[in-house]
Amino acid sequence: MTQGQARSRYLFLLAVRWFPVGLWTPLVVLLPLDRGLTLTQAGLAASLQGFVVLALELPTGGLSDSWGRRPVLVLSAAVAVASTALLVFADTFAMFALVYVMQGVYRALDSGPLDAWYIDATLDADPDAKLERGLGHGATVIGLSIAVGALTTGAVVAWVRTPGVPTLVQPLLIGLITQLVGLVALVLLVTEPARPRGGLLLASLRDVPRVIADGVRLVRGSRVLLALLLVELSWGFGMVTFEKLMAVRLSEVVGGLEKAASLASPAAAAAWFASAAGAALVPPVTARIGIGVTAVLLRVLQGVTVVGMGLLAGPAGVIAGYLATYLVHGASNPVHNTLLHREVTGDLRSTVASMNSMVGQPGFAVGAILLTALASGVSTGFAIVVGAVVLALAAPLYLPAVRAERRRSVAV
Repeated sequence: MTQGQARSRYLFLLAVRWFPVGLWTPLVVLLPLDRGLTLTQAGLAASLQGFVVLALELPTGGLSDSWGRRPVLVLSAAVAVASTALLVFADTFAMFALVYVMQGVYRALDSGPLDAWYIDATLDADPDAKLERGLGHGATVIGLSIAVGALTTGAVVAWVRTPGVPTLVQPLLIGLITQLVGLVALVLLVTEPARPRGGLLLASLRDVPRVIADGVRLVRGSRVLLALLLVELSWGFGMVTFEKLMAVRLSEVVGGLEKAASLASPAAAAAWFASAAGAALVPPVTARIGIGVTAVLLRVLQGVTVVGMGLLAGPAGVIAGYLATYLVHGASNPVHNTLLHREVTGDLRSTVASMNSMVGQPGFAVGAILLTALASGVSTGFAIVVGAVVLALAAPLYLPAVRAERRRSVAV
């Protein structure tokens, strides 16, 4: 497989993976409420997904490294199809809880193996390939897919009526069809060398603890990887500012929740377009100043944009800060992931990616507790600024990666 073929397959698979997420995003709260759940029940059911992902993130990363990327991706896609099919009919708390448990399994299985497959295929074709180019294009596709999905749901709910199909179910059916296409595409497009043990599931499961232990030893022995995981921890903390507190801040400046809600939905879609634009800027910027230096500057810049979201006056100021934050956020992801994957060999790639994903979750949980408490006790603007400071203070943690990048360039 050539480098171009691997990139084309990777981008298509990302599009069919994330478009259904965009379709579902506007319905996360509305659908369970429409089916008779209370807001508390909807929130409790949704929280189960996070607990399942946290419990399974590392074992499933190890499974991807021991069993293979392709079988794990196919299994994750099958679970996604089953969870969406159940969601179409879910009308009780128990059914929604089961949906979110299944989505947690899906998210855990899905975390890392597609990126790992793409990077392995790219490096097999060209050991000196620039990973940031493909990962940047991938992040652009993700942002566009989510934004288009969210806009599609809005259009379908507003203008499309199908006899016998509830209005809010129509986007789910589109998502289900897309997921089925994605499942078939994974079977046809993802190819990889045979595993030493023939890809046997039981043998691979027995191998998972060893793979995880090897991944932990690799991180403990690498200052670069350890620093990158600490960046992810602070990043999770700071993300609370634009994922949770932005809507609160917007409601304060417009004078009510309903007005804020009317602005938040189109702003969220625009934010994903901004994220895609940020990711598209990664290849030319990193080619000029280097990946490590770009990562340092983006941490500081995101701190600045989040401060703007917290302190700028009026709804236009808050939304401008929000869009700028997502622009930087979209650029930061592929840069961070490139630095991470540079330090890992193929046999542990998914495991370390899962570690990176996992450490962000407790950071987000702690941030949600502390920053919402500050928002209630002091002010929302103050809480957002505190989150911005935490984001910016992570910038020096990229310096080991900068030094490693310079050593590589000297060696070449």
